Parts: sequence; structure tokens; C-alpha cells
Amino acid sequence: MNPIRVLIADDHALVRAGIRALVERIDGVVVVGEAGKGSEALDLVRQLSPDLILLDITMPDGNGFEVLDQVTKLYPEIRVIVLTVHEAGEYAIRAVREGAAGYLPKSAASTELEEAIRTVVSGKRYISPETAQNTIIEQGRGATKRDLLATLSPRQREVLRLIAEGRTTKQIAQELEISVKTVETHRAQLMERLGIHDVAGLVRYAIIVGLIEVE
Repeated sequence: MNPIRVLIADDHALVRAGIRALVERIDGVVVVGEAGKGSEALDLVRQLSPDLILLDITMPDGNGFEVLDQVTKLYPEIRVIVLTVHEAGEYAIRAVREGAAGYLPKSAASTELEEAIRTVVSGKRYISPETAQNTIIEQGRGATKRDLLATLSPRQREVLRLIAEGRTTKQIAQELEISVKTVETHRAQLMERLGIHDVAGLVRYAIIVGLIEVE
């Protein structure tokens, strides 16, 4: 198997060195780059195409949420774990709503970092048990359909709308000027986030929440 390629984005050099040391102890995982600024992180994403980003929220020249927003829109196949000193629930909720696959406080144990990496790379979400309001973040069973719609990124809602309007994967790719593979990734993420397992279900959901109108 190919190694999991990781990019570390944190504005503190000593913190990056510590994270790198921990990551490089994990079998099958390699660090391909480090960034100390938001703009630098985005440049390295374009150059290196990592599988995973370990992303701090607080960085100069483009904070973590700005980086997360761009990665989610342009590179949805790249998984992002927000690794931060902020354990407050609102930060975690925002991170997940804006596309993060994981949220981990820097106080977490090294074994939990490995667990988080392997979980998100497998396509699942990982939220640290230490993080406040974990049940809210995970969008529990009590969440309404509109609550779930609010957790989707603008690009995900756009893809959902086009799917519901009957566009093919190729047509969506052409209209949004992205690759077919990227459209497929968005569709898979929509199904995971909404708990829907087929395209017909996505269409029904889009109608229920008013994303499209039925004549």
C-alpha cells in the first residue's frame, strides 16, 4: 500500500517539529511538507497533493478556517484534521460544518493522533472524546433535515442541487469546472454526512429541504 502523505500546518516551528516526530513514528505514514502560514499551506497543497492535512486554526496570512474552506472546495478528496489548542465546542462544530474530517486538541495522546489519522483516511469522521459537545458535533438523531443541510459546504450544496436536478456526473463536472473524480468524492461525502445511501435518496432530501422546486 502507498503511504499516507501528511502535510502539517502550524505557525509554531517547535510544535510542527513535535507533531512531525509523532507522525513519523506511525507505520505507513510520511510527512511530505510543513507550513507556518495559511497561504503557504495552500501553496503546498497544490504542489504536494497530500492525502491528509493536520491543520491548526490560528495561523497568520490565512487562518485555519480559510485554509479549510479552500481545501474543501478545491480538493475534497484531501482529508483535514483540525489539530488545535481550542477545545471549545463552537470551534469544533464550525470545523466539522466547514468540512473537517477530524477535530483533535493538542492535549490528545500520541496514540489518539494515530487513531484519528487512520479513521479519517478510511473515510470516516473522528472527533476527540475530550472535545466538548461531541454529540452535537456528530449531528445526533434529533437533528432535523434542515440542521443537516446547514452542515454542508456551499460546494456540497451546489453538487446536491445539480444531482437533484438530474445532471449526470460528467455534466456536473463540466458545469462546475471540476473533475469527474471530484464530483464522485462530493457525492460520497454527501451520502456520508446525510446518512443517505443512493442518488434517489439525495433527490428526495433536496426536495424536502427546498433546495429544488418540483413543478
